[in-house]
Amino acid sequence: GASPPPNTAAPRLYMDAKCVFYGLPMLESGTLGTKGNTQVVVPGLTEPYSATRDPPEKSVPVCTLKNFPNRIEHTLQWARDWFEGAFKQSVDDVNSYLGARAATGAAPAPAAAAAAPRESFAKHLDKTQPGAKLDTLQRVKTALVDSRPVKFEDCIRWARLQFQEAFHDSIAQLLHNFPADLKVQGSGTPFWSGAKRAPSPVVFDPEDPLHLDYVKAAAALRASNYGIFPTAMHDDADLVAVLATVRVQPFVPRDGVRISATDAEEKEAQDRAATDDVDLRCQELLAALPTPASLAGMELAPCDFDKDDDLHMRFVAACSNLRARNYKIPEADLHQSRLIAGKIIPAIATTTALVAGLVSLELLKLVQAKPLESYKSCFANLALPLLTFSEPRPPAKTLAKIPGGANAGLEWNWTPWDRIDIDQPDMTLRQLIDFFDDQYGLEVSMLSHGVSILYSSFATSKAKERMPMTIKRLVETVTKKPILPNKKYITLETMLQDEDFEEVELPYVRFRLA
Repeated sequence: GASPPPNTAAPRLYMDAKCVFYGLPMLESGTLGTKGNTQVVVPGLTEPYSATRDPPEKSVPVCTLKNFPNRIEHTLQWARDWFEGAFKQSVDDVNSYLGARAATGAAPAPAAAAAAPRESFAKHLDKTQPGAKLDTLQRVKTALVDSRPVKFEDCIRWARLQFQEAFHDSIAQLLHNFPADLKVQGSGTPFWSGAKRAPSPVVFDPEDPLHLDYVKAAAALRASNYGIFPTAMHDDADLVAVLATVRVQPFVPRDGVRISATDAEEKEAQDRAATDDVDLRCQELLAALPTPASLAGMELAPCDFDKDDDLHMRFVAACSNLRARNYKIPEADLHQSRLIAGKIIPAIATTTALVAGLVSLELLKLVQAKPLESYKSCFANLALPLLTFSEPRPPAKTLAKIPGGANAGLEWNWTPWDRIDIDQPDMTLRQLIDFFDDQYGLEVSMLSHGVSILYSSFATSKAKERMPMTIKRLVETVTKKPILPNKKYITLETMLQDEDFEEVELPYVRFRLA
């Protein structure tokens, strides 16, 4: 059996899928502060863990994050998103552009060397939404042309300008669009009321430790993207000296800039951007980029956010607190920011002991092979206190009426724990189709492996060619990937129909390779 790690839902779902595949029990348990839960999964007796899902977490409205935060959680999420966009997404976009030449396959002819990579990258972008396509090209141009650093001092200057845009100019523009004394038309109530806090721009001050923390962390992350050694990080005086050389343009409000006040307006803005003709602007941006051939060997290093990385958290905390300062929200120190941004809830020994004891009782029942009604799932909240038990639900059943073959007349109530095992590694596609006809009197109309369609009764030309192939060779041919030597099984999904062309649903096929 298995007991998944008390982490997120993803490893639990992975372990559950493996337990269902191999027919093994799983003891699921977890704690969240004073809350705890246990769930027992028994092959054939209970439903799998994946049969039920927790409701999705409530997300913060986009307009609240972008323009109207009122809690430190909002500013931390905004800082996380800013980190992701500046140090991860833009870097991935650049690497995608630089790798376009490799994606085209063989090296292009010299005359087409400059055009082929751009065409490949452009084709990839054509699959995205118009607004996303434009944003991607703007990020790539900024990274490779407008703000490409050569030395660490360039990263410091970039960080200073980003500070100006994020915490001064954008806030000043917001107040230009929505002045502090603005009244809502019709009702006459102040626009900046309730959850909406009127912001104020932050003027950069090299004497303010928070301002320097932001610049130092942003510059260091930018340098790590480009593989530049942070030479000016040893002395704040050197940092301030570099900052004194940065030319910051005075803010000039722009007319015609639309800022969404609600999520509905944000959606309208996105729809409007999708209908605008952005192709010309995209072509201009693409033409302004240096060719990948001229940047041969260049590859940026993306930063994947890690709450345990002090540099990452110093940036997120500084960025969040500056945003909080804009909106007069109480700030959070590095430790508090780490807990909130990482969604960490401290473990309580009492809850852990209770859950461990409850799940151990279920383990004893598994060893004794108890019936379904003996098992119990539990939810506890020691803060109330609350302790509730429930019996695990049996697995959902699907009725399949077998029309013919060796199993003619069988009414098979199969569950997610059931499967069709085939232990013939050298079986061909023709033999597999005959197997379903002989055993169940059913015709295979489609056979797939993952997202790859191996056989379809409609594609007669390909079907005829693939009939003599072994299943292993067929999978490798269609997926264009070799099956690893240590892989013992593959799963196959089938669409089956009887002689009246009525679909009959059967479990998946577990095909043994060796």
